[in-house]
Amino acid sequence: MIKIRLLWVGKNKESYLNDGIAHYLKLLKPMAHVSIVEIKEEKNKTGRAALALEAKRIFDKTQSYILLDEKGKEHTSVGLAGFIKDKAALDFVIGGPFGVDEEVKTKASLTLALSKMTLTHEMSRLILLEQLYRAMSITKGRGYHH
Repeated sequence: MIKIRLLWVGKNKESYLNDGIAHYLKLLKPMAHVSIVEIKEEKNKTGRAALALEAKRIFDKTQSYILLDEKGKEHTSVGLAGFIKDKAALDFVIGGPFGVDEEVKTKASLTLALSKMTLTHEMSRLILLEQLYRAMSITKGRGYHH
């Protein structure tokens, strides 16, 4: 069973997003070991200094990861399923409200876009989980994806 870690900066503030995240985590449980690592959002500094501190916290948790960014490569849901199909473990990183430090971008093994449109970092978390569930359903031959 694949191990997926979702590393994201900050906490969710909206209860409807927390409910959706809990829903997809529950659906994913029989197909993947999914864990969430919340990276502390830097609130005492601004701009590049804050992003650099958050980057250090990300690098303390992972060295090999897929970064979610609107400038990343787009996949179809079937394409994402094919990409993750034979992987044993994957880490996904989602930055905070101001994105991520340039070093986080350059060190990513892959940069993936959920959409070319800008999404809130909190909404991106829910959408990523839904797409992971869809991808796992495709690889397992379940009827979620039509």
